[in-house]
Amino acid sequence: MRHSGVHEAPFLADKASGPPGAVCVWLQAGTARIRVAWWKAGDKGTVLLFPGRTEPVEKYGLAAGDLVARGFSVITLDWRGQGLTDRPLPDPMTGHVGSFAEYQQDVDAMLAEALRARLPQPYFMVAHSMGGCIGLRSLMLGLPIRAAVFSAPMWGIAMATWLRPVASVVGAVARPLGYAHRYAPTTGPRAYLASQPFEGNVLTTDREMWDYMRRQVVEVPEFALGGPSIAWLRAALRECAALSALAAPRVPVICGLGTAEKVVDVPPIHRRMAGWSTGQLDLYPGAEHEIMMEVPAARTRFFHRAVALFEANR
Repeated sequence: MRHSGVHEAPFLADKASGPPGAVCVWLQAGTARIRVAWWKAGDKGTVLLFPGRTEPVEKYGLAAGDLVARGFSVITLDWRGQGLTDRPLPDPMTGHVGSFAEYQQDVDAMLAEALRARLPQPYFMVAHSMGGCIGLRSLMLGLPIRAAVFSAPMWGIAMATWLRPVASVVGAVARPLGYAHRYAPTTGPRAYLASQPFEGNVLTTDREMWDYMRRQVVEVPEFALGGPSIAWLRAALRECAALSALAAPRVPVICGLGTAEKVVDVPPIHRRMAGWSTGQLDLYPGAEHEIMMEVPAARTRFFHRAVALFEANR
């Protein structure tokens, strides 16, 4: 089937629990076919929602509902190598990319779809984890965003001190030795949500939201993704280092960060936000990595502050 010249893609509405009226399409982004979903609602503008690593668009059904209820349209995507978007390696559980510059092709395709679908302007951004790394680069490249909200952005990668030099050496020699596609050290093919109990998890303190995220990858195995490849880890470390050397763009920003964060490296976030003249660091006491999937009070606060920032910069 086609939707106004664009191939329709599957969207599992029962897994997303999002607002009605979702449109989901396949788009070509360089050599990758990616999946993009959008909800057209209200006239306040459109939020470009950048997911984190491993996440399908359905994971943000509830978040889309929060934004649509406040008068914003939403567009989001499966990054290359995850969700139902093309996966480049024979082992589909490996999260792989050769360079983070490839993700900017996905951003360009999503922006083109927002324009084609005539989603209302101006545009805003909500970016989580790896999406925060991609989103920061996009802002630096001039993505036409009036204001942005980050959630636990991956501006550094949390890893044991001993592992950093190992990762650097392994990453440097992996390509010439032909094993850049293998799993990064300490990782493997098992999806975190499908293999870990709620107790002691590093994503959320909210059992209901944990179950919501977990059901998606358990009931739809095609959504699941394991650890990253050595090439992905090397590319991510290089991108984080490159971004850290650049000045913050003059875009109004709020950065949400849980005080119990264990997934991304926290000091680079504090350093970046301390020097962002148009930015504000917003700490969530006791929250884990997934602020948009945290307890109701944290979720409500996150979307309330995001919308207030967007409305002030229309």
